[in-house]
Amino acid sequence: MITLHHLNNSRSQRVLWLLEELELDYEIVRYERDPQTLAAPASLRSVHPLGKSPVLVDDGLVLAESAVIVEYLAERYGPQLLPAMGTAERRTCSYWLHYAEGSLMPLLLMKLVFKKVEGGPMPFFVKPVAKGIAAKVNANFIDPRLRQHLDFVEAELADRDWLVGDALSVADIQMSFPLEAARARGGLGARPRLNDYIERIHTRPAYQRALVRGGEYAYA
Repeated sequence: MITLHHLNNSRSQRVLWLLEELELDYEIVRYERDPQTLAAPASLRSVHPLGKSPVLVDDGLVLAESAVIVEYLAERYGPQLLPAMGTAERRTCSYWLHYAEGSLMPLLLMKLVFKKVEGGPMPFFVKPVAKGIAAKVNANFIDPRLRQHLDFVEAELADRDWLVGDALSVADIQMSFPLEAARARGGLGARPRLNDYIERIHTRPAYQRALVRGGEYAYA
C-alpha cells in the first residue's frame, strides 16, 4: 500500500496530483502547519528525520524529495508520464525535474523570507533599516532574476502546451508548485502562456480530485 504523508500548502500537493493522475490506491496522512510560524509539525520527524513533506512510503520503501518521488512513481506505475531513457525527451524531462527546485524555487523562497523580514516584529528603530535592506535585495537581486526565469519558462511554452512534447509528463507535475507559488507571491504579469499553462493544470480532473483529498491548498 502507498502512503503519502501530506502537509497542507506544500510541495506534497503535486505528489498527490500525480497519485490521482495514475489512479493509484493510496492512503493519505495529513499534517497541518503551525498557524503562527507556518512550520511543519514535529510529528513529521517520526516519518523522516528532516520533518518535511512530501514523504512517500511504498511497501516499506521511504522516499523524500519531490523529484525522487515523482520519478519513482512514474517509473513503477506510470511510464506514460516519463519519456524513455536515452531520448532527448527524457533529458528535457530530467532538466525540468531538477530546475524546479534547483533554480526557480530558491528565488521564490528568498522572496518569501525577505517579505517576512519587512513585516516581521522588531524594534521600531530597526524596522526602517530592515525594510530598506529587504526592498533593495528584492529590487536589485531577487526580482530581476525571477523575471528572467519566468520569461525563460514562458518562452519554452511558445510552441507546445506541456514542457516535454505534446502530453503531460512528470516535468509538468514537478513544475506546478513553483509556478503556482510564483503566481501567488510575485505574480506572473503579462505572461499569457504561463497563465494558460497553470489553468490547463488546474482544470485536469485528477488535479481537482487531489484538491479534494488533500484539503487546504492556497496556491490553487
